[in-house]
Amino acid sequence: MIIISKSKQIMLTIIIACQLMIVFDASIMVTALPEIGRTLNLSTAHLSWVQNAYILAFGGLMLLGARAGDIWGRRRMFSVGIALFTLASILVGIAQSAEFLFITRALQGLAAAIATPSTLALLSVTFVEPKERTKAIALYSAVAGAGGSIGLILGGILTDLISWRVGMFLNVPIGIALLFMVPRYLPETEKNTGHFDLMGALTSVFGITALVYGFVQAAANGWGKLETILSLIIGVVLLVAFVFIEARAKQPITPLRLFASRQRSGAYLGRFLVVCGNFSIFFFVPQFLQNVLGFTSFESGLAFLPFTAVQFGMMYLMPWLISWFGNLKVLVVGLIIAIMGTSWLSQISTDSQFFPQIFLPLTVMGIAAGMVFLPFTTIGLSGVDSRDSGAASGLINVAHQTGSSLGIAVLITVFEAANRSAALPLKQNFAHATSVAIMGSAIFIAASLVVVLFSFLVSPKTQRS
Repeated sequence: MIIISKSKQIMLTIIIACQLMIVFDASIMVTALPEIGRTLNLSTAHLSWVQNAYILAFGGLMLLGARAGDIWGRRRMFSVGIALFTLASILVGIAQSAEFLFITRALQGLAAAIATPSTLALLSVTFVEPKERTKAIALYSAVAGAGGSIGLILGGILTDLISWRVGMFLNVPIGIALLFMVPRYLPETEKNTGHFDLMGALTSVFGITALVYGFVQAAANGWGKLETILSLIIGVVLLVAFVFIEARAKQPITPLRLFASRQRSGAYLGRFLVVCGNFSIFFFVPQFLQNVLGFTSFESGLAFLPFTAVQFGMMYLMPWLISWFGNLKVLVVGLIIAIMGTSWLSQISTDSQFFPQIFLPLTVMGIAAGMVFLPFTTIGLSGVDSRDSGAASGLINVAHQTGSSLGIAVLITVFEAANRSAALPLKQNFAHATSVAIMGSAIFIAASLVVVLFSFLVSPKTQRS
């Protein structure tokens, strides 16, 4: 039995509470999207910006947040991020227009980008003993995964009973409590002298944003529009420029040496691809349940309970599974199960019943999600020098967040193309388009499996822990 000291338990609780608040915030509005769309007259494509405004600022500025923690101290930046996140949550809750909602969601993303890199960095320097670290990362990964599903359920309840705005206000007492506890229980890390790689940060965030904007515009207006083409070209050019800047910067926000390990690189890309597929389910399925099957917001959130329950339950099995079989085998099996569950779910139609056609696939997908994120996190942090721990933890979260935003953007395009091509009644059209988009999710996860196998099998040394 692994025993963690009381002081470390308090530190882990603070870190997990922050992570829960941030991940939870990315999903709590999903079950409210149909209601927000009706209120603000937003199409399905434009509704994606409720999520993408948050996710893009979060993922795009994560590396800059990690660098800020290295220079100014991770505890300090942790506190700054929580304070800003709490304020932004209030502003989102009082938003009266789509524009103000998008801007304040982006502010939340900025706050999350400041706070989140410090969570994994503080965890990695606090839990150095291998078994302790495995348990701590298992808890952290379970919260990162299950928090999104919990947000879906609670968001649905609040939308039906009170208002979607209440979910934002829930962050306020949590944020205040964390601000009180952080200086008492979290140690400050060593500060380093240095400079910000501002050009690297700007090219990365604007490059990713331009790509997402291009895909959303393609979904809304078609691929032939000049705005769509220019956005995609600008996105690619800026991301190429980002790589060149990082290769030449004296103190890059993304040290390219992090990619020297084929296994770590595979973990980053594999995580990105699996989240492209996995998170998109949270966007499409609640809308399918409400628009096609007539579920309420509460019922569509509750529908994710099987996913959440088994994913969280896997947390208790993962240390044992990894100790017996190693990260690689557990990860590969988890990805195969994810492909099976997602492909099964893609068979939904207007005739589908929640049980078994939706309940069982979501359960299978929850098992898979519980199996893949801990190995991805462990491999992504393996062999990283202490000076790069902040950048490595930031990169893991960047892969997660950019996967969320680009996955939704790409599959929105798939959804709209399928929606326009099918000459069916409204509900059947929506169901058909959702089915095609979910099959796209399965393809993303299959690509993740290919990346993982290539990353490990082409090397004579496979990594088990």
